This record gives sequence, structure tokens and C-alpha cells, in this order.
Amino acid sequence: MCRGQNGSLTTENADRGSVEVAQNLLVRIAETEARIARARAREAELHRRLEEMKRFVSVMQILEDYLRRQYREQQQLVARLLSRGCR
Repeated sequence: MCRGQNGSLTTENADRGSVEVAQNLLVRIAETEARIARARAREAELHRRLEEMKRFVSVMQILEDYLRRQYREQQQLVARLLSRGCR
């Protein structure tokens, strides 16, 4: 009879251990999913900021081209005015 009781205690302990292992795994899965969600949110934020920076760089390039063109036109105007004045 002792063996039978011992056997059922061992089965109970094994079942309890299995439940604890399963609960531990569920907690770890939930933590991992939370980390993944945070990583995805961070990735989305970084992607948004990257796109914003790309637009900024594009605008800066347009402004740079415009200012260079204006500068060249001013140089040409000054050169023409100076060449007329020397005549």
C-alpha cells in the first residue's frame, strides 16, 4: 500500500511540476511577446524618423540647388555690370 501511495504522490508531484513548467513557459512566452511588441514599436518609430529625415534631406538638397543657381545668376549679373562699366 505504501508503494501505491508513493506512486500517486510521485504522479501528483510530476503533474504539479509539469504545470509549473508550463506556467513558467507561458510567462516567458508572454515576456518574449512583450519584448517583440516593444521592438516592433521601436522599429516603427525609427522608420518614421528615417522617412522624416529623408524628406528633410530632400528639401535641403532642393534649397541648396536653388541657392547655387541664385548665386551663379548673381555672379553673372555682377560680371555683366562690371563689363559694361569698364567700356
